[in-house]
Amino acid sequence: MKPTLVTGATGFIGWHVARKLLTRGHTVRALVRPTSKVRELDLEVVSGDLRDSGSLERAVTGCGLVFHIAADYRLWAKDPAELYRSNVEGTRNLLTAARKAGVDRVVYTSTVGCIGIRKDQPGSEDVEVRLEQMTGAYKRSKFQAEQVAIEFATSGFPVVIVNPTAPMGDHDFKPTPTGKIVVDYLKGAMPAFVDTGLNVVDVEDTAEGHLLAAERGQPGQRYILGCENLTLEQILGRLARISEGKVPRWRIPYSVAYAAGLASTGWANLTGQEPRAPLDAVKMAKVKMFVSSDKAKRELGFNPGPVDGALKRAVDWFRANGYV
Repeated sequence: MKPTLVTGATGFIGWHVARKLLTRGHTVRALVRPTSKVRELDLEVVSGDLRDSGSLERAVTGCGLVFHIAADYRLWAKDPAELYRSNVEGTRNLLTAARKAGVDRVVYTSTVGCIGIRKDQPGSEDVEVRLEQMTGAYKRSKFQAEQVAIEFATSGFPVVIVNPTAPMGDHDFKPTPTGKIVVDYLKGAMPAFVDTGLNVVDVEDTAEGHLLAAERGQPGQRYILGCENLTLEQILGRLARISEGKVPRWRIPYSVAYAAGLASTGWANLTGQEPRAPLDAVKMAKVKMFVSSDKAKRELGFNPGPVDGALKRAVDWFRANGYV
């Protein structure tokens, strides 16, 4: 069996995809930056960077399947151009190397942030969306990277796109912005909340969706990998039940949250320190990201389960590993 390359195996979704591949007998190779390492998994490591074409050519050599999950996932950066170099040009570099190496198929991990949202019903893959509707450098860079993936698929190279929603679970090392909700809640650092909403999914189901996309997905098509549409208040309520804590009582008006984000981000731009409340995150919160995964269920056989188990695993893992 040819090796399978996973980019992003040092991160949350990528780690779970790599583990799932290993349990199914795949030979897994991980592209890892020199400053990072893959934890708890026994796999082949190739040192490289999405911005280094030579390292990507070495990484894809001999591979039959590639999962491109790595991304610069930050809702604030002192130099936003860094996100475009990794997310857009890095995706182009990797797909170019994969095509040159004769890779059989690539699964590209986009984001639910690139999905169009409707007012009257959940968003889906067929809702038209444009670059100017993307909030912030992260979403814009991922939207442009998704267009690169579609461009390669249109030219005949088999690239399938998945759009995960907000995954929850264990081994969220950084943690991601969604994992940070759990950490902040457990720390008591979330005394209030804004009126927003997310589609939440178990990261184990997200990983399974990636493998299903590799097996059954159609090149050039996008598949939302999500599960439950929940308001932030509902998410905090479930965390309260799981952790035996309290639900925050106060709902912050959007105008107050916006002012806090403006001040926090302004200070970050002066000091270079990450803002407590990135303005882009506040802007994103104005829209409830409620979507449907019906296409993935229908075409891939994607069958996500309830997210309460994932929330409990997240709580237990963060507590056990010193995050709270």
